[in-house]
Amino acid sequence: MDEKAFESIDFELAVLVRRITSISSKKISNLDRSAYLILHQITSDGPLGVKALAEAFRLDISTISRQASALEHKGYVYRIPDPMDGRAYSLQITELGKKEFKSYQHGRFSIIEEVLKDWTDEELELFGKFLKKYNHSADHYFFKSLE
Repeated sequence: MDEKAFESIDFELAVLVRRITSISSKKISNLDRSAYLILHQITSDGPLGVKALAEAFRLDISTISRQASALEHKGYVYRIPDPMDGRAYSLQITELGKKEFKSYQHGRFSIIEEVLKDWTDEELELFGKFLKKYNHSADHYFFKSLE
């Protein structure tokens, strides 16, 4: 493989992480990145338990549980008891949670749209596909021991 290509990829990924951190640090709404990701997952997949969320994000159950409790305390999610297991529950997004999620997502979309305003539809589609492919490869590399 081409060392110059790896050097370029390495540098551009470092810059990308810096830019993403800058976007995430902007006060777009009352959500932080972890809350956004959890609410996004619940919005996409429907009610989910802490274990399913932990597996989806490759995080400790205790980490997700703590984040979910904070979301519940803010009124963004509520618990749905599991009828088969009194200790287990799923999380469902509330109307307030949907509102905050959409507000945060809209803010992020606005920034991304402004940054990429000169890109063609084809470039945007390819960029999305390559980001997805990269994330899939990185996920497999970093978490293959968990599979």
